Amino acid sequence: MTSFVRRLTVGSTMPHVPVHHQKFKPTIEIPAFPLLPHNNQRPLGIALRSRKYWRVEAVGPVGRSEGGDGTKKAGGGPGPGPCSYSLGDRTTEVERRERNRTVEVVVAAGVTVVLGVGNRVLYKLALVPLKHYPFFLAQLATFGYVLVYFSVLYLRYHAGIVTDEMLSMPKAPFLAVGLLEALGAATGMAAGAILSGASIPILSQTFLVWQILLSIIFLGRRYRINQLLGCFLVAVGVIISVASGSSSGHSLKEAGMFWSLLMIVSFLFQAADTVLKEVIFLDAAQRLKGGSIDLFVVNSYGSAFQALFICLLLPFLSKLWGIPFSQLPNYLKDGAACFLNIGGTLSSRCDGAPLLPLLFVIVNMGFNISLLHLLKISSAVVSSLASTFSVPISVYVFTLPLPYLGVASSLPTGFVAGAIILVTGLLIYAWTPSGSTAALPSPSN
Repeated sequence: MTSFVRRLTVGSTMPHVPVHHQKFKPTIEIPAFPLLPHNNQRPLGIALRSRKYWRVEAVGPVGRSEGGDGTKKAGGGPGPGPCSYSLGDRTTEVERRERNRTVEVVVAAGVTVVLGVGNRVLYKLALVPLKHYPFFLAQLATFGYVLVYFSVLYLRYHAGIVTDEMLSMPKAPFLAVGLLEALGAATGMAAGAILSGASIPILSQTFLVWQILLSIIFLGRRYRINQLLGCFLVAVGVIISVASGSSSGHSLKEAGMFWSLLMIVSFLFQAADTVLKEVIFLDAAQRLKGGSIDLFVVNSYGSAFQALFICLLLPFLSKLWGIPFSQLPNYLKDGAACFLNIGGTLSSRCDGAPLLPLLFVIVNMGFNISLLHLLKISSAVVSSLASTFSVPISVYVFTLPLPYLGVASSLPTGFVAGAIILVTGLLIYAWTPSGSTAALPSPSN
């Protein structure tokens, strides 16, 4: 078997092109396009080498100027060769992308905080006309989101934003998301029916602890000391700013250890849900070869499976709300009439409907989407910190003269001190020491 080497020269004229036959070698070298010699240096060429595949490789010294005319630059030094590149340019590009990503995370976190405050305030306002039907409002949100999310998913699919590859992702993780969300809601409702309102913000700080532990176990994350300290200060700040001056400690003792532990387990389910969603995004990036799964794929299937499990738990959940399961259809019918503000004497007690409940549903949906987007571009812990930051702001908003709420509430005695500690914790968490990166992932990520 024979092969050949062909040399092509580029210049003012095309010289004779010799063809040489030689024995087969493991590597076939075909230098092509040798450039004119410069200062008696060996010509620069391009070699094509084959070892089961072709590879283009630059060979020879670099001595040509930037203009490509074989002359030196005005400064007297040789210009960069045709295959040279600036390492500084590459470093600058990486730094620019990192800054853009940081700005994107900060903006997304700000939007999440604003929507989180609106979500908490509007939930309180929505319960003014639906104060006798909070269970109806919860089910309206659960099943209404399935319809809305899948409608948006349908439109995005036909617009080409959602692909068949995204929809063909394994459904088992989404089923687990729905199960965790349903269990989190069920256990939270059960414990919340017994615990006082002042004690729940204290127990809710275990949500952040669970997220850190689960991300270390399942995502291989490693956190710096300043990040752990920042999370601890955020939790302490929320407890001080929300629960100071109340009898929350006494309420916890009165409720008993079981209900406190059940509420902590509820936040475990919720934390596992957020970490699992982060796992879904990471797995999708591998399956889609660097692509990203659309938010509405995760939201749609997660909400659908949550609604399925909520249906299975309806007898248990209705009992927690003090509604006999046999009376649940009548309860839901009266709740719908109040929501629509129809039904004669019933509507007289539903002032503010349907505007306030609808505003809550819309803002709550936007909050869930922004929270999932923040989780997608950062991490579950960052999304949790943004959500947590909205708690003391909501407490302050409730001190303002809001419509339908009557007399404004007063600030807790330690609100200012707690808010200062919380902001300090966020700054410590966000601080990046020189030469380090945020939330070091494991080598496997």
